[in-house]
Parts: sequence; C-alpha cells; structure tokens
Amino acid sequence: MHNKQFKKGEVFTISFAHLAHDTYSSFLAPILPLLIEKLGISLFMSAFLDIARSVPALLNPFFGLIAEKTGVKYFVILTPAITAISMSLIGLATSYTMVFILLFVAGISAALFHVPSPTMIKEASGDKVGTGMSFFMVGGESARTLGPLLVTAGISWWGFEGIYKLMPLGIIASLILYVKLKDFDTNRPLQKPKEKGDTKRLLKKYMPFLGVLGGFILFQSAMKRALTLYLPVYLVSQGQSLWYAGISLSILQGFGVLGTMFSGNISDRIGRTSTLLISSVGSVIAMAFFIYTGNMILLALLGLFLLSTGPVLMAAVQDTNSNMPTFMNSMYMSINFGVSSFIVFGVGILGDIWGLHVTYIICNILALGCIPMALILAKTIR
Repeated sequence: MHNKQFKKGEVFTISFAHLAHDTYSSFLAPILPLLIEKLGISLFMSAFLDIARSVPALLNPFFGLIAEKTGVKYFVILTPAITAISMSLIGLATSYTMVFILLFVAGISAALFHVPSPTMIKEASGDKVGTGMSFFMVGGESARTLGPLLVTAGISWWGFEGIYKLMPLGIIASLILYVKLKDFDTNRPLQKPKEKGDTKRLLKKYMPFLGVLGGFILFQSAMKRALTLYLPVYLVSQGQSLWYAGISLSILQGFGVLGTMFSGNISDRIGRTSTLLISSVGSVIAMAFFIYTGNMILLALLGLFLLSTGPVLMAAVQDTNSNMPTFMNSMYMSINFGVSSFIVFGVGILGDIWGLHVTYIICNILALGCIPMALILAKTIR
C-alpha cells in the first residue's frame, strides 16, 4: 500500500546528505578564476573541467538499474566523503590532467548520490512529494550558497593549495550519515514490482515526456550554466575581487534556496505547469535587467526564479508514477547533466569569442524557449 505519511526525520537526513555532498561539488565555480590563472587556460578549456564533472552522469541509467536491485543507503552515506576528498585536493593539483581526474572522480560520486536519493525522498514524503523534493533541493541549493563562501574562506586562510584542510568536514558528514541511516531498511519496496522488458516499455511510453523535459532543460541551461559557472570569472574580469565574486555567487544561490524551498509546495497546490511558467518568465526578466544594470539585487531575484525549477521538475518525473522510479530519475539526471555539459561548451566558446557580456544576452534570449516547453510538459505526463 502506498505510504501517505510525510516522514520528517528521513526527509531531513537525506536533505542533509544533499547539503554535505553538494557543498564540495560547488567549489569549482569560485576557484575557476584561480585555476584559469594557474594553468593558463581559456574559457573553452575550463568548460572541459566542468564536463569532467558531468560526464559520469551519462552512466546514470546504468547506476539507476544497479540502485533498483541493491540497497541504496551506502550510496548516500559514502559519497559526501568521496566528493569532499577529490574536490579539496584540487588546490594541490599541478596540472590540467590532475584537475580533470579529480573532477571526474567527484562526478562519479555525484552521480552515485543523485540517482537513488530522490526516490528515497519520494518514499519518505508520502502524498507530499513536491514538498519533500523542496526540502531535498533546499539542501542542494543551500550547499551552493555555503560552498563558495567556505572555499573562499579556506583560500584566504591557507591559500589555494591549503583548501585540502576543508576535507575533514565531508568525512565527518559521512560518519554522521552512517549513524543516521545505518538502520534504514533497504529491503522495503521503493517501487512497484517490475516485469521483464519494463525498461524498454517504460522508455517508449515516456519518450514524449523525456523529450519535452530535455527541451526545457536545454533552453534553461544556457542561462543557468553561464551564471552558476562563469559569474565569478565574469566579475573578476571586470575588476572585482574574488571575495566579491564569491559573495555574488552565494547571493544568487542563497535566494535560489528560497525559491527551491517554496516552489515544490507551490507546485503541489497550483500545478507543475503554472509554477514552471512563473519561474521561467521571472528568470528571463530578472536576467535581462541584471545584464543591463549589473545590480546585485537582481541576482537575488534571478536566483529566486531560476533555481526554483529543480524540485518542480523532479516532482514531475515522479508524477509519472512508473514502476521504476529510480530508473526514471536516473534518466532525468542523465538528460539534465548531459544537456548541461553540451551547453557549457557553447557558453565557453562564445565567451572566448565575444566575451561573457554578449554571451549572457544570447543565453537570456534562448531562455524564452522554456515558456512553450513548460506549457507542453504537463500534457505529456498523462
């Protein structure tokens, strides 16, 4: 029988795991200006570094099938420590290849974390899946606020090479998660019984939904990646300090926490389509005004709208109510990371050729495509 109870303890624990893991994942953007200077690389080459972190996500369907057959709790317990170790060692890396390998390891760890955890959240959320996804995504967005401040503080205290000293926090987080989740029942059903051939049948049934979902992510990713990855580079190139750039990124991500906190619950009330439309229109307008004024307050509005779509999209994936929710989520994560990887190449190339200011304008125009995709998405779920 479907669980209807909202289990706060489990939702909060898994959301804490998201916070601990993604705090370290978010180190790349704020340290990117230092890596570009240290390694003497272009924006295009720096895009490869972000892709190194994203490429393992293409294996998400494979990881999803593994997670469908095995206990998922150790994926969630161990990955914060693995990501913390690999990201904290970047300051000690002396070559582009070493940085690439460390980010690739962090990417595998991120994929292993993000595939099963939303399904665990769904099971623990009962009939309030949107609300549960909001708590989960608040953990992730809070991490992207905390991460830039933490690594920037580490650099100011110990220098770029000394950020390895931040590593123990992630290891401690994994120990806490072990204590909290060691008795989590991995044998309880997180999905309906499966039948032979389900994977192919499921993909055929939901291909229109996944296609429209990919379209929405495609149009949004250009603006999202241009800001979340290159905002510090953009501000430093304009003469701002690394601290100012880090704080600006944290403001963007911090208000994203607020958007994430409420959007899932709002989408439970007014529907996924309406919530996605409000987010899409709001982010396009806020981005346009930020480009032309440079006002930091607009970054707050931008974060509020732009980053609020995460829990809504994840809830929409779970709305499909398939008998393989972990695999469905892995498909969503593959599309999300895969499209983002493709887009970040384009942003890097345009940034090298025309500069980030013109690139931001192009990304802002592309984001208009989110509006028709949002209108179509709900119709493909049924």
